[in-house]
Amino acid sequence: MTAAVTDPAQERLRRWRLVLGGGAADGTGRALSGQDAAMDGALTALYGEGDKPQTGRERSAGLGASAPSVARWLGDIRTYFPSSVVQVMQRDAIDRLGLATLLLEPEMLEAVEADVHLVGTLMSLNKAMPDTTKETARAVVRKVVDELEKRLATRTRATLTGALDRSARVSRPRHHDIDWNRTIAANLKHYLPEYRTVVPERLIGYGRAAQSVKKEVVLCVDQSGSMAASVVYASVFGAVLASMRSVDTRLVVFDTAVVDLTDQLDDPVDVIFGTRLGGGTDVNRALAYCQSQITRPAETVVVLISDLYEGGIRDEMLKRVATMKASGVQFVTLLALSDEGAPAYDREHAAALAALGAPAFACTPDLFPEVMAAAIEKRPLPIPEPV
Repeated sequence: MTAAVTDPAQERLRRWRLVLGGGAADGTGRALSGQDAAMDGALTALYGEGDKPQTGRERSAGLGASAPSVARWLGDIRTYFPSSVVQVMQRDAIDRLGLATLLLEPEMLEAVEADVHLVGTLMSLNKAMPDTTKETARAVVRKVVDELEKRLATRTRATLTGALDRSARVSRPRHHDIDWNRTIAANLKHYLPEYRTVVPERLIGYGRAAQSVKKEVVLCVDQSGSMAASVVYASVFGAVLASMRSVDTRLVVFDTAVVDLTDQLDDPVDVIFGTRLGGGTDVNRALAYCQSQITRPAETVVVLISDLYEGGIRDEMLKRVATMKASGVQFVTLLALSDEGAPAYDREHAAALAALGAPAFACTPDLFPEVMAAAIEKRPLPIPEPV
């Protein structure tokens, strides 16, 4: 380990030297040794040749496409950098150096730091993946899915269970089921000033969600290449919702074709490997299929997850959304379901949906349970402020 630098000025020079990559043009005049030199070597292999006076994106990369050297490099960056930085460097290596094909080798998959973006890359390589790699790839995807479920499942179930209970209000609740806020609001006209109290002539309570299905949820997910992270998160949430007895969940993925993956919802990994990233987009066809599966419109929530670049019939798509809403369906449009925020999307289509009362917005996985709870209770959606 390199000794900690106590001089703030020297520490700034060290950091700038690592960022600029050395050479005559870096201007720091600082030499590196020990772990700093090793870190610099790992950065140079990906972002540029350290012995050439090149900077920023103009520098050529020097990692090469040799599987042994890549494996060593992957081990190095996991040694020298925190997990969040490792994931960024892996994505850059795939994008800048065309290393995606190396992920078809089991040794490479065992060396990488698994995250949602890596799962998206594996989804895109699924059809080209040899049988010798598929088992390792599934293990990598399983690790990511398990981590996501630990992070999201408990809160999702708790939030939606509360929403389902509140949506089944009763007028003769048991004492511990009384919704006191609504009861007081409904009985304010019975306020007795001399006793400084409200006489609750009408009680409003939470109904206990029955074991039978109360709500139907349809997740309609665009599987075009830009939606990889959204497909991963939708698969996880779909499995969580499907585990709730009071929700009947359907998962539909689409490009120009429509595939119903509902029968695979017990295992998100099967869902992920059942998708095929890329191709065109036909939102209208996907919504037509979803519409055909709706049996109780007033108890149904349809969640369209798409960047809205429609390759089908635009007017038919909008008319279909309007028809579903008029029948009582709660319609939610998410431009993305990921941590990255809104991607590029068709703003004209988003505006048209907003005019129909179905505003389109990007949603983080942490916000998704609140969005679903609001849709189930038929109250305004918690749309995040644009940044």
